[in-house]
Amino acid sequence: MFPTEEVTLPSKGLIYPPENPLSKGVVEMKYMTAKEEDILTNESYIKKGIVIDKLLQSLIVTPINYDDLVVGDKNAIMVAARVLGYGKDYTFKLGEEEHTVDLTSVEDIELKEENLLEKGKNEFRFTLPTTNKTITFKILTHGDEKRIQQEIKGVQKVTKTKSEVTTRLKHMILSVDGDTERKTIREFVDNQLLARDARALREYIGKIQPDIDLTFDIETEDGDVKEDVNIPIGITFFWPDAEL
Repeated sequence: MFPTEEVTLPSKGLIYPPENPLSKGVVEMKYMTAKEEDILTNESYIKKGIVIDKLLQSLIVTPINYDDLVVGDKNAIMVAARVLGYGKDYTFKLGEEEHTVDLTSVEDIELKEENLLEKGKNEFRFTLPTTNKTITFKILTHGDEKRIQQEIKGVQKVTKTKSEVTTRLKHMILSVDGDTERKTIREFVDNQLLARDARALREYIGKIQPDIDLTFDIETEDGDVKEDVNIPIGITFFWPDAEL
C-alpha cells in the first residue's frame, strides 16, 4: 500500500545463514512518511539514543530481526533511509565551509567471499603477527553492539573505568588456537593479547568488514585537495531543516 525500494547490503548477504532473509543481500524499505517524522522527534527515543534504530525498524519492510544486522549493513540502510526521506543531497559544514554531497554516490565497501571461512557463517580467521596465535572472529552485529554497551556500563559502575577496547574484543573473538571457551577467550584478551597484536587485528577487521565509504574529497579555499575526509553524520542528516 506504499512505495518501496530495495537496498543492496554491503555484505551481499554472505555473512548470514541461508534461512535468514538478510542472506538475499537486499532489504526492502518504504519511503518515509509523517509517522516516521514523529519517530524522529520522539524525545524519549532521542534521550535513549535509539531514535535512528526506531526509524530504520519502522522503514524496513523485509521481515528481519534487526539485531542480526552487521553494523556496515545498518549504515547502508541508514543512508538509504535519508535519501528516501529527504533526497540525495546532504549539506553540512566543516569548519566554516559548507559542503554538499550526493548520498547516492556513496559506495559500498563490499564483503569478499574469500575472506569468509564459510559462506553463510559470520566467521573469519586471523593469525596474530607477534605471538602467531590463530584466532577466529566475527563482524559485530547491532545486537552485539547493544550487549557490549550494556557490559561496558556495568563494568564502569564497578571499576569507574571504561573497558571498551577489551570488551569489544571479547565479544568479537570466537576462538583462540581452536579453543572456543568464552572463559579462555576473556582471559586471553585480559592477560595475553599484546597491544601490537590487538592493533593488527583491528586493522585487519577494518579492511575486510562490509560497510559504506563515508569519505569524500574537498578543495580548500587555497586550492589544496583534502582526500578521504569523513562525511559528518550530524543533526542535519535526518533533520535537514535544522540550522547548520
